Amino acid sequence: MDLEEINTLAQLKENFADHLPKHIGLILDGNRRWIRRQGIKDVRKGHIAGYKRLKKILNPFFEAGIHYLSAYALSTENVKKRSEKEVRALFKLILRGVDDVIKEPLIHDKKVKVRLIGHLSKLPKDIQDAIAKMNKETDKYNQNFINFCVMYDGQEELVEAVKNIAQNQIPPEKITKQTIKDHLFSNKFPELDYIIRTGMEDGARISGFLLWDASYAEFRFREDLWPDYNEVMILEDLKEYISRNRRKGA
Repeated sequence: MDLEEINTLAQLKENFADHLPKHIGLILDGNRRWIRRQGIKDVRKGHIAGYKRLKKILNPFFEAGIHYLSAYALSTENVKKRSEKEVRALFKLILRGVDDVIKEPLIHDKKVKVRLIGHLSKLPKDIQDAIAKMNKETDKYNQNFINFCVMYDGQEELVEAVKNIAQNQIPPEKITKQTIKDHLFSNKFPELDYIIRTGMEDGARISGFLLWDASYAEFRFREDLWPDYNEVMILEDLKEYISRNRRKGA
């Protein structure tokens, strides 16, 4: 079956499994704009809509044969720019999300190991405790994997890796690309193959998302806002990836 004839994610997996990206990064942009377009001023409801959308699209990605997902959920820069009221709402939503992971049948049916990565020590204690519980609940799973980047900044991740390498007193001549990878928050994940960013109405940027892992990734920028992202768009984006000649800098 030719790529243009593919109409479902199941068909795509059946016919192009060897050409699919292994690790996809998602930059979830547009929640605030989306809710304002609904005539609602409370932007916190936009974050809730974005969270519900994220829950809905996980299974289609897994069904398509994507086993590694990283989602940019909350940057340290976002926290600095948002009001205290909005930040409290975001933290509450993170806590809800962590609790939902433990209860969500999909996570257990698909054997999904879920992790939050970033400067988690900056999160409230109750969220840190919930994360520890979630880690224990999903630690044994090894079929599908999700990293949620929270309190995250790509440059800070690299700085942290350098500090850890120095603290471990690794001789300069022993430092390799793998050494750096081993000291990243994302050290258990392969490099990114594909980054999809929604809500990109004014340019093309990745806002510090997994900078080391994104070195040779393909990019897909959509104007669609994150709460509108759906299974049809997933199919479009995966077909777009397959159609490209990924040369990885060659």
